[in-house]
Amino acid sequence: MKKTFKLFIISGLVSAALFSCKQKPAEESSNPFYGAYNTPFEVPPFDKIMAKHYVPAFEKGMTEGRADIKAISENKEKPTFENTIAALDKSGELLSRVAMVFFAQASAATSDSLQKIEMDMSPALSAYNDEMLLNPGLFSRVKSVYDNQAEFSLDAEQKFLLENLYKGFIRNGANLDKKDQDTLKAINQKLSVLSVKFSQNVLAETNGFKLIVNKEDLAGLPESVISTAAETAKAAGQEGKWAFTTQRPSIFPFMTYSPNRELRRQIYDAYTNRGNNGNEYDNNTVLTEIIKLRADKAKLLGYKTYANLVLEPRMAKVPENVFDLLNNLWEKAIPVAKNEVAEMQMIIDKEGGKFKLEASDWWYYSEKLRKQKYDLDDNELRPYFKIDNVREGLFTVVNKLFGITLAPIANIPLPHPDVQAFEVKDADGSHIGVLYMDFFPRESKQQGAWCGGYRGYHVVDSKAVTPVVTVVFNFTKPSGDLPALISLEEASTMYHEFGHALDGLFNRHTYNQTYVATDFVELPSQILEHWCTEPEVLKMYAKNYKTEEAIPDKLIEKINNSGYFNQGFETTELVAASLLDMKYHTIESPAVVDIQKFEKEYLTSIGLIPEIKSRYRSTYFTHIMGGYDAGYYSYLWAAVLDNDAFEAFKEKGLFDRTTAESFRRNILEKNGIMDAMQMYVNFRGRQPAIEPLLRFRGLLQDKSKN
Repeated sequence: MKKTFKLFIISGLVSAALFSCKQKPAEESSNPFYGAYNTPFEVPPFDKIMAKHYVPAFEKGMTEGRADIKAISENKEKPTFENTIAALDKSGELLSRVAMVFFAQASAATSDSLQKIEMDMSPALSAYNDEMLLNPGLFSRVKSVYDNQAEFSLDAEQKFLLENLYKGFIRNGANLDKKDQDTLKAINQKLSVLSVKFSQNVLAETNGFKLIVNKEDLAGLPESVISTAAETAKAAGQEGKWAFTTQRPSIFPFMTYSPNRELRRQIYDAYTNRGNNGNEYDNNTVLTEIIKLRADKAKLLGYKTYANLVLEPRMAKVPENVFDLLNNLWEKAIPVAKNEVAEMQMIIDKEGGKFKLEASDWWYYSEKLRKQKYDLDDNELRPYFKIDNVREGLFTVVNKLFGITLAPIANIPLPHPDVQAFEVKDADGSHIGVLYMDFFPRESKQQGAWCGGYRGYHVVDSKAVTPVVTVVFNFTKPSGDLPALISLEEASTMYHEFGHALDGLFNRHTYNQTYVATDFVELPSQILEHWCTEPEVLKMYAKNYKTEEAIPDKLIEKINNSGYFNQGFETTELVAASLLDMKYHTIESPAVVDIQKFEKEYLTSIGLIPEIKSRYRSTYFTHIMGGYDAGYYSYLWAAVLDNDAFEAFKEKGLFDRTTAESFRRNILEKNGIMDAMQMYVNFRGRQPAIEPLLRFRGLLQDKSKN
């Protein structure tokens, strides 16, 4: 997942804002946001930034931003690209700088203070955003440049920026009358508050549950999982017991290995009912309001549905194209998933279980099935996936592909003490940027994995400003004498987010503002995942943490043979979540929905089998609060691209530098400043085909392995 913390003038994705706060002159002079950072590579001075600095910096940034916009909109000179579009791009520099730091920290290292800032002040920043989007003088100048662009000899990047900027104003209400603009402002402010509340509720629910067990309940669990659970219990004041949480590194090993069916059901119910417990963190009413407000917003702006509004600038363009892809995959995945259910039910029956497989049983019995069919289990693999080795193997892969190197940086401010910092250099030794890597769960961090940034690449006075990128994970922690031994899935996730990081590090755009199609943004991340399990690559990094011996060929063969294993389940739960997202956002206004009733009836109507739940149920579906609204399908849309693109490497060679250079120049450097399909065609020489994806997921019967 890619999170963007930059303050977007046109996107309307800003989710925090500020009220008045008095500040003494001495405090102003000590605010780290106000001057040069004076840190290595000019990264944010995290060691000096405190919660009290954000509100004053936001307010000062808004004051400066308003002055910038006023100067542009009241300029008496004829509108040109430079005095209007380029000037707008440079406006609000302080506001953008503080926003990038704040939102990154609010996701990965939050606190009561930051949560209060995020919640209490969101309406003001939303209002500020609307001030620009709905400024008639500013829009008049933008429209003038757009209408007369032939006069300005614009290059391709400038034309792309202008096109998207102008249309972004339209999609955000610039053509509405005053009454409708006021209505839109009210909707945007409400949405900004509700979206923050939704995500904070999910975090609270995640942190609020612990399954406390005794020693007899640890049967079947790996040593590393038991050790971590003991530390979690101790931290919760339950020393001598073991605690499991709904964070992924805790719940899913428990679900996979614990033979205690009742405990599996208990923790899974807690996981799937986050935000749906009728307490102060319940998200049903919150989501109902969000869905209605989004539908109302779309209608106000002249669109049939909210999905029509947000899909317009993406590759998919309209909801029908998304549903076509999802329904195609659904029809192929459901029969495979049903076959997987039958195979696991046979195991249950053979063991004398006398019960039907339930959703909370899936991980336990699928692991048994994998061992039965391929003689492979996660416990056998984990010793070869020490997190440091996986990271270094990843660094070797990108070095062989692109020639870049990553070296640890000492004595640099860190966004959290657990974070590691690296300098990224090009093949010629020149500085590319700084990369932060944040690996382990904590209560101050949202669940999942994502890539964000503290600074994006751009050019100021002909000088390049280099990026500062962060990748954030929730991986299995080290415990006791055991190092962090991660799963193969977690290793793949590291590659995924690093692909996003490469996108940020390699991007070469002149201006701050870029326009990345959400359904294209997962291509750089998902294509890199393919290298993770290639035999040649596994030999490079998968080493036994005790002996340093490389993973044996026998295990690599098992991994390869099991490549299509569980793909019915994985595709079905992903498509189900994508369809649910689209269904919510294709509701026409007026829209008031009973969330639980709507979710149950819709998933039943499409034929989701009871043994599988949607990957994300409605009340903890945080993706659709973080820029993937009517966009969760993007992972599957991009999967068509990444599987087709990876075949180019397989055709020429896994580490073919010419192909890698083409991918870097045509896609990674241009992402956000060129039409997405044109970028892909420039790299591949043609439009993408879906067959490589179907083969990769084992959804073509003549190609699948059973």
